[in-house]
Amino acid sequence: MALIFSRLGFWLAWLLIPILFEFLPTCSYFLRLRFFKKIAPPSESLTYFPYITVIIPVYNSEKTLYKCLASLNDSTYPNSSMQIIVANNHSTDQSFAVFERARHNFNRLNLQWLETDPGKARALNAAIYNARGKYILNIDSDGFLEKNALLNIVTRFENDAQILALTGTILINKELIKQTKSWKLRFLQANEYFEYTRAFLTGRQIESAKNQLFTLSGAFSAFRKETLFQTFLYNPQTVGEDTEITFQIRTKLKGKIVLCPNAIFYAEPIESLAALYLQRQRWQRGQIETAQAFMQENADLKTFFSNFMIRKMMIDHTFIFCRIIWVFGLFVLVYLGYSPLLLACSLGLLYLLYIFNEFLNLLVALHFLRDFPKEKTYLRHKAWCCLTIPFYNLLCALIRLLGIINSITFPAKWRAQEFSSEWSQVTTIVKKDLKHLAQRKDQHE
Repeated sequence: MALIFSRLGFWLAWLLIPILFEFLPTCSYFLRLRFFKKIAPPSESLTYFPYITVIIPVYNSEKTLYKCLASLNDSTYPNSSMQIIVANNHSTDQSFAVFERARHNFNRLNLQWLETDPGKARALNAAIYNARGKYILNIDSDGFLEKNALLNIVTRFENDAQILALTGTILINKELIKQTKSWKLRFLQANEYFEYTRAFLTGRQIESAKNQLFTLSGAFSAFRKETLFQTFLYNPQTVGEDTEITFQIRTKLKGKIVLCPNAIFYAEPIESLAALYLQRQRWQRGQIETAQAFMQENADLKTFFSNFMIRKMMIDHTFIFCRIIWVFGLFVLVYLGYSPLLLACSLGLLYLLYIFNEFLNLLVALHFLRDFPKEKTYLRHKAWCCLTIPFYNLLCALIRLLGIINSITFPAKWRAQEFSSEWSQVTTIVKKDLKHLAQRKDQHE
């Protein structure tokens, strides 16, 4: 009996982390949304349209820049109330020619081209100093805005004077997923699409409701102009400049940083597994660098439940070691006397819990997409991702773990080392070590 309870205790301990920090928050938020329906704050329509500045940092964006600018031209926000700064970050392609074509075709837009120093952070900072708008928004050049996105962002600002910064909802461009020829890549992109809807319309929405948003999206964020000039602007010394400026605003100004769920930016889907690897490595490093800069004095386990930033870092970074070790250690447990049937049943239970959690995430996301029928229909068709997203998340968790190790080993840079290059180095070292061991064995014989 004691053995049974000890083994049950082992599994309960590992189930406790996802139950406490994933399943319960999702269930709680779903119930609030379903029965109380008071998640979204009241909002009044704009009586005037304040002047805004939209910044687009550009680096070799000739293939995507025109559509990005076209989405601003087609926006329901008045063209006359926009200043658009295209901050060129040492492009070597035909980005400027694309800009000139857009300026000719979209002659009602106030389009400006600005040459900047290398680096996305420096490009953003240079553009901020040239901004004239009451609100400053930055979007990536490799995506485009939904037509009401700017209007919804500004409306949210105007209805709540306590909001200092907003982030929009980032969704993957479903049309590009449909055009992907490789079924393997299309499968990966479908899970990425599902992940983004969950991350923004459930995860960040939960954080936003508690004023605990951890990071503003680098692809689409908005600020009050006076807020930005009370910070040190974007930090060019980190690859996570979006997280870093979020922490500046939160720790220094103590204001609200929230999500605007009905302001959508459509980003390109991931190009390959290697691209996913590079992206998540960069995100992981950015979080770690920001944590080191802002949380050294407050990094105390005693504040785990009271300080959401400590809790977030612990769950995303410290607990990830436990999760990965647990997954790869399952095979060892058989040799420690655990029944293979018990292991299989335990894994099955955990898998079912994750499926249930993803199903609730799906329902929440569908609620927030009620004003976007095409997006809502597409997401419904991707409901099967509830079955596959746990494995996709496991893959991303493994990449994040490698990102933690690399952040300790290698200096920071925007473009991380590709997986194929890292794997080649690992195999070379292993072969060298095996050859060395074989030589030593021959010497002893």
